[in-house]
Amino acid sequence: MRRILTSTLAVFALTGTAVAQDADGDGPKKPDMHELYRSSSLPKSHADFSRFTYRPPGDKVIEQPDAFRLLFRTRDGQPDGYAERRGNAVIYYDRYGKVTHVQPLPEDDTASN
Repeated sequence: MRRILTSTLAVFALTGTAVAQDADGDGPKKPDMHELYRSSSLPKSHADFSRFTYRPPGDKVIEQPDAFRLLFRTRDGQPDGYAERRGNAVIYYDRYGKVTHVQPLPEDDTASN
């Protein structure tokens, strides 16, 4: 008798929590992390990409200042590679991740960033 009572109470307890979880989904949707970042007054990251001189011909350049990287995309939106600074050089990669160009930076520019 005690087992029946315990199992019945356990079933009611589990179904009660499932109903309570479903009730949370009916309210208004809260903004996600990306929406909060766009609308926040926090200062956005800034990076100086003027030393990145090579641009693949015809590609669209997308800056990623938080990662200090440039992304290159073709006109139809396909990824075409990226460039990032490593030590005292800017390294350019193709769409497969292989190095295509290495641009050494002058010694006086390396300390500024």
